[in-house]
Amino acid sequence: MCGRYYVDDETAREIEKIVRQLDRKLLIKGEIYPGQKASVIAREAGEAVLRQMDWGYPAPQNKGLVINARSESALQKRMFSESVMSRRCVIPARSFYEWDKDKNKITFKPEGKTGMFLAGFWKRFSEEDHFIILTTDANASVRPVHNRMPLILDEEKSRAWLEDEKRYEQLLGLQPDTPLEKEGFMQESLSL
Repeated sequence: MCGRYYVDDETAREIEKIVRQLDRKLLIKGEIYPGQKASVIAREAGEAVLRQMDWGYPAPQNKGLVINARSESALQKRMFSESVMSRRCVIPARSFYEWDKDKNKITFKPEGKTGMFLAGFWKRFSEEDHFIILTTDANASVRPVHNRMPLILDEEKSRAWLEDEKRYEQLLGLQPDTPLEKEGFMQESLSL
């Protein structure tokens, strides 16, 4: 699961690897919560662009928000399949958070990098665009804290996720132990 993540000025460097002309006014920084507007990279007219969208789909019967989808089953879910096939996005982040069994907030960030890209997809609801973050089984770095983690893509895989109509299904099946296991994540406990 991914219930919160963080974006900072360093994240802009990662975004510039994918977005040709970055409008920094569209970069929303700080801790990002479900339901909040956030910066998302999507395709428009054949180009990767930074846009603002709301995090989470409205849940059926107005019962809150759906903020995550399992990468291994998203294509089989009626609520998600059409968006995964036609409206994929990547969410730039510096780090993401999980809570341990004692409710301590733990931050995870890739070692030696200024940010990462989380795989997602989006859909329009009531004139507003909303996105969901895909999750996968946790790798060895995250597993002691939580059994799920965001599906993280490197720069090349992020481009393929956005652009390649044939390769997105393969990317949904990425196992976090390759290549993320090699990189690992730094963990920090945060006081609440």
